[in-house]
Amino acid sequence: MSALPSARLSGLWATDLLDVTDDLDVLDTHGRWAVALPYEGRPVLARFARWDQARPHLAARWVGPAAGAWSSSLGEQDYRERVESLRQAIACGDVYQANLCRVLSAPLPHPDAADIVGLWHLLDAGNPSPFSGYLDLPEHDVQVATASPELFVALRVDVDLRTIRSGPIKGTGRTVADLTEKDTAENIMIVDLVRNDLSKISRTGTVTVPELLVLEEHPGLVHLVSYVQAELDPLVTWRHIVDAAFPPGSVTGAPKIAAQALISSLETAPREYYCGALGWVDADTGEAELAVTIRTFWRSGGELRFGTGAGITWGSDPAAEWRETELKAARLIRVAAGSWQADAP
Repeated sequence: MSALPSARLSGLWATDLLDVTDDLDVLDTHGRWAVALPYEGRPVLARFARWDQARPHLAARWVGPAAGAWSSSLGEQDYRERVESLRQAIACGDVYQANLCRVLSAPLPHPDAADIVGLWHLLDAGNPSPFSGYLDLPEHDVQVATASPELFVALRVDVDLRTIRSGPIKGTGRTVADLTEKDTAENIMIVDLVRNDLSKISRTGTVTVPELLVLEEHPGLVHLVSYVQAELDPLVTWRHIVDAAFPPGSVTGAPKIAAQALISSLETAPREYYCGALGWVDADTGEAELAVTIRTFWRSGGELRFGTGAGITWGSDPAAEWRETELKAARLIRVAAGSWQADAP
């Protein structure tokens, strides 16, 4: 295995690791940080000295598990029964929408040839995405690669004005014809949730929805995406942002706290890095970009793991929701079954 810590985020390669911490306050100090926020567990914040466009030489290899080697934390019948349980909770008024997930796992056939940078190369070639990236901290047991299409938050600075933007996805199909009124209603519900989250940390009256129900095409499927943005309150820190907006509303549900409690009682495996966030924060400029870690793989010991899920509303059909989780996983599982080896220096 390659022991060199590295990352690839927003088109830049990060090397020369300086610090690793779980203290969110460092994101308001100095330096450029790679950031992984697990859905459950402590943040992973890694400050790298170098961020370059030129690819460094990484003595890395990847040999992935066969497409048929994966097992699921929930089988089809169990998943469909839990979808029905959520529909009943919605009928009782406990929640309006909730995201039900399952975790897939497969043994790595060659653990000494399982460098996450190699998997990222396969994903970037076989399933290109706007927030493609990885973080590899072998000594800290953090190895995550994503082909995420979804923006959690981006921060941009213009003079003294800080703007925050989020791009929740709700609505998935193979083609446009697969999208239904249920997808539209679900997207609008989550937009309202994200608007509420951002309002807690923004200047009064600045939360807007500049783009609603935008159709985006990705390899093998289409999504409905909306964009919410606001002007941050001048005193807001990264700890405030995480407290207000994390976990992302698109992977929890509405109301968020009630939805989180429900899905915790129904899911049988921890989400870990799935449904969290991965990206970078530049503490010197105040800018940042973090993706929602959907379409994401992570290594856990001798296993590779991957999460998939679907948003459940009263209009959900349990069989159709299962098929959506299969659709989201199928292409990426095939890509991960490939192999990759770094070029000679």
